[in-house]
Amino acid sequence: MKKPTYITDYEAWCKEFNYFFPVQVRFSETDAFGHLNNTQAFVYFEHARIQFLKVVGLMALWMNTDDLIPVTADLQCDYFKQVFFDEALRIGVKVMSIGTSSVELHYMILNEQNQVCMTGRGRIVQISKRTGASKGWNDETLSLLKKGQIKTG
Repeated sequence: MKKPTYITDYEAWCKEFNYFFPVQVRFSETDAFGHLNNTQAFVYFEHARIQFLKVVGLMALWMNTDDLIPVTADLQCDYFKQVFFDEALRIGVKVMSIGTSSVELHYMILNEQNQVCMTGRGRIVQISKRTGASKGWNDETLSLLKKGQIKTG
């Protein structure tokens, strides 16, 4: 398997995931060939990302403010194994790096045999609803983001 450029040490990268969200592949998510439609990975990333952000406390913070929201700046997926109807998957999410107003999240989708089916990465940016401009993290949001950051050393 060719490793994506955003992964330097593949084995270490895989071990850094602490949060997983379970998904069962529905029939409607498959294509005419019987395997998971390639666009569905992005839906799974979104669903796992939202659940992850709920767990670390950021969704509650964003839902209770009248100005700040997260937006996806970019998103990428690399496919390694086919996935079929009714498979049980686990979508891993982790904070890879934190910027001034953005955060890079990484994703890993595992099948029941613990094989990596897909990997991904994406950046979300906190913006002001009123101005559309990026808005830096305050101490509270930074602390919540760090709860989801990878542990090193």
